[in-house]
Order: sequence, then C-alpha cells, then structure tokens
Amino acid sequence: MTVTTRSDAATARGDALVGAARHLFTSGVMSHSGHANLSARVDPERFMLTTTGMVRDLRPDQVAVLDLDGAILEGELAPENAEIVAMHAVVYRARPAVGGIIHTHSPAATAFALANKELPCRAEPLLRFGQAEPIPVVAWGPRGSDISVRGIRTLVEERPTTSALLLANHGLLAFGTDPLGAARLVVAIEESAEAELAASALGGAADFPAGALEQVRASMARVGS
Repeated sequence: MTVTTRSDAATARGDALVGAARHLFTSGVMSHSGHANLSARVDPERFMLTTTGMVRDLRPDQVAVLDLDGAILEGELAPENAEIVAMHAVVYRARPAVGGIIHTHSPAATAFALANKELPCRAEPLLRFGQAEPIPVVAWGPRGSDISVRGIRTLVEERPTTSALLLANHGLLAFGTDPLGAARLVVAIEESAEAELAASALGGAADFPAGALEQVRASMARVGS
C-alpha cells in the first residue's frame, strides 16, 4: 500500500523530526560528518524515519513512512538508511511508550561504544531523564544485521528502565516519548560522556549516594506542583 496523503499526525511527526535534528546540531553533540538517523512513531503500527543519514538542515520531505515490518508506505530510503529500519522497529515493538528514537555518532558517547564500556550514570542530568543506570553496550554486529538487531532487542527487554544503548564499535541509540525528548537525552548523554572522560584525569568520577534518583524526582515534583 502507498500512502499518498499524510495524516495530520504524520505531518506533525515529520516536523518534530526536523526540530529534533536541529536541536542536536545547535547543541553541538554531532560528529563531524553530521551522521544520524531519527524516527518517530505515528501510531501503533507505523513510524517515520529520516530517508538519509545526513540530517544537517533536515527537511520535512526527507522522511519516509514505514510499518513495523519494514515495508515502506511512503517515500524512499537511501541505501544507508534502509539498513537501519529494523534497528528502530525492534525498539518500537518492545517499548510501546517510545515515540522517538535517535541514532548518532556523538563523539564522547561513541568513545565508550568503541571501548565496549558501559557509560556510568554519574551526572545528574541523566537522573532527570530517568536514566539512573549505566547505559549498556550491545555486542557488535554489522549495522542493521540480524545479530545487531537481536542484541538490541535482548538488552531492551533485559534492561526495561534504560532509555539508551551503546552500539559496540559504532555509536549511540537513544529513545524517548517523542523525538525532541530523545534529542535532549542524546545531549545529556554526550555531556555525561564528556564529563566522565574529563573526570578520569582527576582520578575518576564519583558515584551518586544511595537514593539520588528518588531525591531528584522529589525535587522535580516540588517545582512542577
């Protein structure tokens, strides 16, 4: 089936992807190449995905609509993005609450991915996104391969409270309730990774005291009430 006219919901999601991409670049968390792929859930069975891996100055027309089986319903994907459809779809299948997913090669986070080391949660902004545990590493497999996708699915299921994964020897995969939320999480993760690397020169970052997440949530609730 080919969709010829986008619904209001799909149009809004496309605009949200453009805004999320802009946020990544204005926040300075992108690699030199500017490579990323972003997606947004349209409904329980469909999502939108950027058609190219070069998302600097992303336009609303550079977004395709797919179903969770990977069939393209609208638009065309460049070969480098056709490879990663399953990487996004598997998270949407496993996490019904996820509304936006972003993959980047953000330099500091990617350093942890290349080292095959979890990124510890020792920066308070991560707690404010609910990421109160180390970001786990998915074992390496060629991008978009069955090996890689199975690894993503396994960790998403085994670590139900993580909102991000490091793809070994590759990069970062982050997800949120919407694309902008995912983009803001990418920024927090990249800043945390930068701070972790800098703190290593000072003897290493210190862990939070017990109950830190609950204290941060309580503080946020007081301000929001």
